[in-house]
Parts: sequence; structure tokens; C-alpha cells
Amino acid sequence: MSLSGTEPTGAGLASDTDLSRCSLNTATVKHATLAEAVDAAAAAGLGAVGLWRHQVQEHGAEKAARIVSDAGLRVSSLCRGGFLTAADEAGIAAALDDNKRAIEETAGVGTRELVFVVGGLPALSKPGRGPRPDAGPGDRDVVAARARVADRIAELAPFAAEHDVRIVLEALHPMFAADRAVISTLGQALDLAAPFAPETVGVVVDTYHVWWDPQLRGSIARAGAEGRIAGYQVCDWNLPLAADPLNSRGHVGDGYVDFPTISRWVAEAGYAGDVETEIFNEEIWADDPRDTARTVGERYARHVLPHL
Repeated sequence: MSLSGTEPTGAGLASDTDLSRCSLNTATVKHATLAEAVDAAAAAGLGAVGLWRHQVQEHGAEKAARIVSDAGLRVSSLCRGGFLTAADEAGIAAALDDNKRAIEETAGVGTRELVFVVGGLPALSKPGRGPRPDAGPGDRDVVAARARVADRIAELAPFAAEHDVRIVLEALHPMFAADRAVISTLGQALDLAAPFAPETVGVVVDTYHVWWDPQLRGSIARAGAEGRIAGYQVCDWNLPLAADPLNSRGHVGDGYVDFPTISRWVAEAGYAGDVETEIFNEEIWADDPRDTARTVGERYARHVLPHL
């Protein structure tokens, strides 16, 4: 079953539509190679791609950057760093080491924006599963976990600044607080970013994760006033949720997110950068990457671009 839209490919998309700010996050075409994803984005007329670290590591940063630039595209962001909530010395050291490598990879592929998913509770056994049998009360302490995130960011920020890379904090929907991110609102992300220069620590507005937040308009305005909006990621909130809620994202316009309103708030806040479509969905992953990229462009043009 294809989820690339109910209308024929290209329906409603004028030949002169400006897709220069439209970026295909390669997670949206998960099963494509880096070259295939880049080719699909270029063929659809998009301006950029958002990369994931495993692709960069597969080719090396220099070659990955060349694959993108040779197609006439730019890298809008790199996913992902983070996972900073470990409480033990070995876990802390491993997180710092991995994130320093991520910062170097970000600089190597030619973008400043390194998206951070900060991590869930130490009680976690595996994402989407129950806690470890040996997890103690401290492993469930979300306040302490958030404090460790702040500590790790403070340790990584100077290294990021040295490499001209920005740590971009991503708030995830509260249903992921246990296993993926102990920050759940854009306001929380901004509070964590506040001690640092905006060119070193920023935030991303991801519609899937923040559309529900009653404080969203004010938080976006605050992010803009502080110069911290480093990315705008779009996809829709679909129901029913998949067995793995992580994979319940849909194409823009297929679900419940009010893209005109949120896009207008982001534009009013002064953001003029790329707009990444990042979708985790098994059925969309099964589609032809070129069809998916065309749909990304069509939905951006219809639901987002008029409000930027």
C-alpha cells in the first residue's frame, strides 16, 4: 500500500514552485542508500537533505558531503547526537566521546546543525520496552536525568563552538519521555539552551512532537527572540498509532497537525532556514523513494510554503 498521497503525482504543484527550502530528511526514505535518497530529493526539485550519522559513517564525512553537493543540494542538519542521561562514569564518558565524534561529523558534512535527542531514563532496558529488572528508584528520577542532560551540554558546548557546530535540542512528545527524551516541550528545550550562546545551542521545532503543546506559540516566539530556532521539521500526527508509536508519523496533510498555524508562528519568529520532512512510517518506507520525495515537495508546497 502506498502512502504517497491520494492525488496523482505532481497534482497542484506548479512548475515554478520554490522548493529551495524544502529538505528531505533521509529517515523518510529509510531503505534508500545515501545516493538514492539524494538523487530522489534532487529529482523532486528539493533544496536540501537532512542526513543521519550511520550514512555519514558508511561513506566518511568528506565523501558524504560530496554526494550531496554533486547533486546540487546542501545538508540541512545531521541526526543525531544526545543520549546524555547516563548516571555512571562509563556511560557519561561514552556519551561525551560519541557526541564529540558527532560534532566532528557535522562539521565534516558541511552543516552547523546537529540534532540532539537527549535520552530517556536510565531504567530503560530497550526503547519501547519495560525497565530493566535491576533498575532502582534513582534510575526513574526524571528530574535528575534532566539535570544530567544540562551537565553534559555544558561539557560539550565548548567543543561544539570550536567546530562551529550548533547543538540543536529536540523536544519529543511526552510518550517518549521514558525511553528517548526527558524533555517534552519546546519551553524545556529553551530552558536547557538558555545558559549558552544561541549560535552554540539552539532548538528544533518538530511538529510531530510539539503540535499539542498549549504553550507552543509563546515558546516559538521566545525561540525566535533568542535566535535559537535552528530547524523546522514537519510531518503529521496520524491515528491510530502504530504498534511502535515512533513509526506513526505521516505525510504532511494526512493527519491532525495544523501546519498553516504552526508554520506562520515559525515564520513570525524570524526563521528563514530549511524545512525538513522527517517521517518514520513502515508503509512510507516501502514506497519508491522518488515518489516519496515528490510527495514531500507537493505537501510542503500545499500546506507549509504559503504560510512561511
